[in-house]
Amino acid sequence: MPNTRYSELGGFLRSRRERIRPEEVGLAPGPRRRVPGLRRDEVAVLAGASVEYYTELERGAGSQPSDQMLAALARALRLGRDERDHLYRLANRPVPHQDGRASHVHPAMLDLLGRIDGTPAMVSTDLHTVLVQNPLAIAMLGDLSAHRGRAASFIHRWFTDPASREIYPQEDLAPQSRSFVADLRAAVGRRSAGDAEATRLVDELLRRSPEFQELWADQDVEVRRDERKRIVHPTVGLLDLNCLSLFSEDHRQRLLWFTPRAGTDTAEKLALLTVVGTQAMRTEPVR
Repeated sequence: MPNTRYSELGGFLRSRRERIRPEEVGLAPGPRRRVPGLRRDEVAVLAGASVEYYTELERGAGSQPSDQMLAALARALRLGRDERDHLYRLANRPVPHQDGRASHVHPAMLDLLGRIDGTPAMVSTDLHTVLVQNPLAIAMLGDLSAHRGRAASFIHRWFTDPASREIYPQEDLAPQSRSFVADLRAAVGRRSAGDAEATRLVDELLRRSPEFQELWADQDVEVRRDERKRIVHPTVGLLDLNCLSLFSEDHRQRLLWFTPRAGTDTAEKLALLTVVGTQAMRTEPVR
C-alpha cells in the first residue's frame, strides 16, 4: 500500500534511473528514446526483477523490498555508498554493514566489469566473497548466489568443504592453499585490529581445519595479484588461465579477470563457453 516513505523511495529510484545513460550499463542507446536515462524495464532486467514489481516500487506501492532486491537495485543504478544507504533507509531496512555479501560494490568497479567482454570477470572482497560476476564468469565458475553467511567466502569453503576443490587439478591444491592463506593474512593485517568479520573467519578456520592451522602458523604474507589458474570445466575441459587483479583504493575489493594463457587452446574453449552458457553448470565456484 502506498505511503509517504515509499513515495519518497519511488521518487528516488526514478531520479537515479533518469540520470544513467544506457551505454554506461552496457545497453545500446537506440535511435529513439522517449525518456531520459534508463527505462523501467531496463532497470528491472539489470536488477533481476519483474517489470511489474519495479514499476510498483517507483509508484510507491507494492510490498517492502527485500535486502537482496535493494542491493540489486543499488548495483543496477550504480549508486554510491551514501546513495545506497539512503535507499535502504527509504525502504525501512537497516543499512547493511560493509561485510561479506552485504558489501557495496564500488560503481567504478561495476563499470569496469560491464566493459570486460569475452573474458570471465568478477568482483570479490578481500576475504574472498564474490559479490558480482559477468555472464562468462558464471558460465565458467557457477553462480555464487547460493552461498550465504561465512560459506559465502570461498576461502572458508576451501578449507571446510572438500567439494570446493574438485575443479582444480590435484597437483594444484597445495599451492592454492598456501596462496589463499598468505593472501588472507595480508587482508587481515590491512584491516583494523580486532576486525570482527576477519577475526570470526580466521578463528573458525583455525578450529575446523588442521591444514589451515599449519599454513597460518607459517605466517606467510603475499597478496594475490596475478597467478596461473587451471580449472577443470565439466563441459569444455581444462582451462589454463592467467588470473589478474585490480584493487580498490582501500584494498577491500578486487576486480578479477581471467585471460587464456598463450600457447594453449583455452581461448577457443572460452569462446565455446560463451555458447554453452550456464547450462549444466555446477554451483561451486573457484576463487
